[in-house]
This record gives sequence, structure tokens and C-alpha cells, in this order.
Amino acid sequence: MERWKELQLTQLSNTTEIESAYRISLSFAKNIGFKFFAFSTSYPTKNEQFHTVRFNNYPTDWNTEYEKNKCSAIDPVVAHCNHSMLPVLWDEDLYSDTPWLWDALEQQGLQHGWSQAVHDEQSGLCSILSLARSHCPVSAWELYENFGFSVFIGQHLHRLIAQTLPKSSAKPPIPHLSPREVDVLKLAADGKTAYESARILNLSARTINFHVQEAIRKLGVSNKVSAVIAAVKAGYLSSGAMR
Repeated sequence: MERWKELQLTQLSNTTEIESAYRISLSFAKNIGFKFFAFSTSYPTKNEQFHTVRFNNYPTDWNTEYEKNKCSAIDPVVAHCNHSMLPVLWDEDLYSDTPWLWDALEQQGLQHGWSQAVHDEQSGLCSILSLARSHCPVSAWELYENFGFSVFIGQHLHRLIAQTLPKSSAKPPIPHLSPREVDVLKLAADGKTAYESARILNLSARTINFHVQEAIRKLGVSNKVSAVIAAVKAGYLSSGAMR
């Protein structure tokens, strides 16, 4: 590795503030031949919509129009990166369904570029790193040569941004129901009374009621109907059991 690359990547790895880390990453991108560098991370909000944090040095006109027209919803690069961590080269074929977007990239000097994603399975976050320029296409050899650097940079920027985002509340653990409690709730979902369930399971009605009460307690609800609904939501009963 060239000395300057090692120094910049070491400096980046020691940086814990996202704005400074972005500036170092932009400098690195320019040193390997790219005028533009972008990094974004999308995360869910409380109302189950997605918000995106963006850092880039794209032309202001491009950023304004991109946001105004909500282009991320139709951008083929975003679509690719949301489902794959393999790098994707920008070209006219990629934008065949949105040719006007490709024309806008060319007008802004952004037509030659490539992107790759960072998928964080633990947090559910997705980040996208992009490099672009106007003067020449990106070759497969160039992509291969710089892929490792971009992975390193992308993962570091992703960690820094993730630390600044609001923490999503952890989902409560699914309560553990015994096989007998599940059997009793399935019969209740089918409309069986305690007496009928007792005959089917060869138990006493008192034992059936005991299992129902245990399920109610474990599921944190107040009655048998609510216990059946909670068990369905937790995946214990098939939705078809509800009538």
C-alpha cells in the first residue's frame, strides 16, 4: 500500500467525529481520482418512515432537486444497495427506467461513478458509499483496486453515524408458552369451552383453566380472548385459527 494511503486510512480509523471522518474520506477519494464523494445512512423513525443522513460534496442544485423530487425512491443505485452489498457501476443501462435522472447526472458531472452498501443486520441500518467524477468511466480494474479501501471507509463512517442516531427501543422478548398452554389456546381460538377442551385433551376442566390462566399471565393480558390474540401475534397460533 502506498504510504499516503496508509497514513490517511490510519488517520480515519482514529477519528471519532463524523464530520472530520467525512472530510478525510473526501480527501482520500480525490487522491484516487474522484471529485465527488457521498455517504448516507437510512434509519427508521418512530412513525415507521425512513429518514436519511447524508454527507456529500455534490453540486447544490443536484442535492436540491434530488430531495425535492424524492429521487431516492426511484434511484436504481439506492434500489441496488438496499438489497446487495456488491458494488454497482453507474451507467446509462442502469438508469434505463429513469433516463431523465441519468441526464441530470451528466449535466452535473456525476455520470461516472460507483456505489456500494453497508448492511448492519444488528441495527437494521443501511449505508451507501458513492464516488463519482466527470472526466472518464470507472474501469473494472480501478473498482477492484479500490474496493477494499471503500469497504474500510464505509464501515468506519457507518459506525460513526450509527452512534449518533436515536436508539430504537428493544422489542420485548416473546414469552415462552408450554406445549399444553398452546394446545389450550388453540382450542379456545376454535371456540371450545373449558369442558370441551378437557374432553379433547383428556384433562379436567380445572386443569384447562389453570393452563389458560398461566398463558394469560405469561402474555401479560387480562382475559382468554386477549391471550389468544397475543398468542397469534407471537406466532404460537396460525392466523387461520381465529374465526
